[in-house]
Amino acid sequence: MSRVTARRPTLRVTATGEVKRPDTLAVEEPLEIRLGGQSLTVTMRTPGSDIDLVHGFLLSENIIATADDIVSARYCAGTDENGRNTYNVLDVHLRSPVPVRPRAFLTTGACGLCGKTALDEVRARTRYPIPADGGTVGIAALTAMPESLRARQAVFDATGGLHAAGLFTPDGTLLAVREDIGRHNAVDKVLGWALRENRVPAHDLILIVSGRASFELVQKAVQAGVPMLGAVSAPSSLAVDLAADSGLTLVGFLRGATMNIYTGAHRITGIQQ
Repeated sequence: MSRVTARRPTLRVTATGEVKRPDTLAVEEPLEIRLGGQSLTVTMRTPGSDIDLVHGFLLSENIIATADDIVSARYCAGTDENGRNTYNVLDVHLRSPVPVRPRAFLTTGACGLCGKTALDEVRARTRYPIPADGGTVGIAALTAMPESLRARQAVFDATGGLHAAGLFTPDGTLLAVREDIGRHNAVDKVLGWALRENRVPAHDLILIVSGRASFELVQKAVQAGVPMLGAVSAPSSLAVDLAADSGLTLVGFLRGATMNIYTGAHRITGIQQ
């Protein structure tokens, strides 16, 4: 299977001079997802955990609800110029087939949905509503999670070019980490892991991401029933609106002992409200 890193020549320029040397880069390749042989979508991803990615993607698009909804997911034959399988096409067979409408997804950038229309759409599609009285997390455990996630980003250490997503228990135990060149793919991969481990609805888990929190990432968390999303960087305005509308706790700028709590502060203990 394709490696997650590749070497490319580079000319490095510094204050003390120039040197030619190879650099380690994150691999980016297309993954075509098919349903029953029909093309559904193509996403650019870092190879690895593709089965998890497909499970998470189909969950977030409301096509499946459990891992049992998928009968099989197999790579199709496809070769490069050297005759090797590219492992870039996955054909999924569902227990109950659904009509295939290529690229007709809420999460595509050109879908034309925005504001209240998008919020209503997500709320209407959610199979696992977030309980209003969900569990809590201590502020010390929460602030330690980004560092725990960072310590498990092996490919980022080699390339500096990948996003990460991790699922934690409220006591700070890191259950799973996935990396990808696309932040949405990293989240799909880790939520796909949870689905395959029968941890969805994920009402007892916390999702931490290494970058910003977009509308799309909040939508994916809501679809899996995750009650809390923490991001190292900033959320978007629509992400905050969706979190508030869905009852999700959204934390941004989660760095060291500092954070911004945008919604759902009642789930975080040890703070004065």
